[in-house]
Amino acid sequence: MGKSDLIGGELWEQYSNKVADRMNNPRHFGVLTEDDAKQLGGRLVIADEGAESCGDTVRLFWIVDPETDIIKKATFKSFGCGTAIAATDMMAEMCIGKTVDEAAKITNLDVEHALRDEKDQAAVPPQKMHCSVMAYEVIKRATSIYRGVDIATLAEADIVCECARVTLQTVEDAIRINDLKTVEEITDYTKAGAFCKSCIHPGGHEKREHYLVDILARVRAEIERERNPDQVPSDFTKLSVVKQIKAIEAALDQHIRPALARDGGGIELEDVTPGEDGTVLVHLAYQGSCKGCAGSLAGTLTFVERTLRQEVSDKIRGVVV
Repeated sequence: MGKSDLIGGELWEQYSNKVADRMNNPRHFGVLTEDDAKQLGGRLVIADEGAESCGDTVRLFWIVDPETDIIKKATFKSFGCGTAIAATDMMAEMCIGKTVDEAAKITNLDVEHALRDEKDQAAVPPQKMHCSVMAYEVIKRATSIYRGVDIATLAEADIVCECARVTLQTVEDAIRINDLKTVEEITDYTKAGAFCKSCIHPGGHEKREHYLVDILARVRAEIERERNPDQVPSDFTKLSVVKQIKAIEAALDQHIRPALARDGGGIELEDVTPGEDGTVLVHLAYQGSCKGCAGSLAGTLTFVERTLRQEVSDKIRGVVV
């Protein structure tokens, strides 16, 4: 069966021949038992992992030499898409002959690179990169079972991008060290957001705790406050309306409009008025794709309001007109 038959349509061109081959002919698909472990003189380890976002699940089998910690054999069973099967099959193969600690260092990017036909050409479409994350996670779970420790002790804290395994600290450091000003620059420096793009902003394939747009807005605000500690007075509500508008427009131009423009949207400041609860009401009008968008009254407004509070004043409350 050819690659085009297996995947179909124009999408097949985005998959490597190695991926297509392992979808159809996985090398390490199967079950290992206690009898198998006894014959090889090793310990059987069975680990399960699943992806809530798409329902894929995988069960990994290891036979490990207890004296050397070397993985003598590895197989898997999977309920999932072809990409998940190909990635898990390659992952199982990469484990064989390594110690448990060496296998635990295998990343989903290592798996994806091993599946490439050409060094500089991705093995799968960006939106399918998350399938290799499950292969990475099941290794961690198998390691925790073998070591008898909680998997949380092996997990990296505050992962922003699951596809590239980029931490929050890495993103923050990249912004500060390189004075990054756009999400595209963050991606260039760290690879975060280069694949399924769920970590860029809310509404992607998977819900994330941290989003690049929010991290960028927060860190840029911190940088600006450090550079210009007296730029915005602490009591924003006592500024004249003209000065309030200038501060808000500056934040819109630098931090909000570029983010909305990437999706074909826009925003205009219509008015600024005092609120009854001591806040400053910022009246906003959406433009382009934001206008009439189902998510604009919730997700977009939350993003705009949060950014204005970080950049200008925590007294601001956004109102869509």
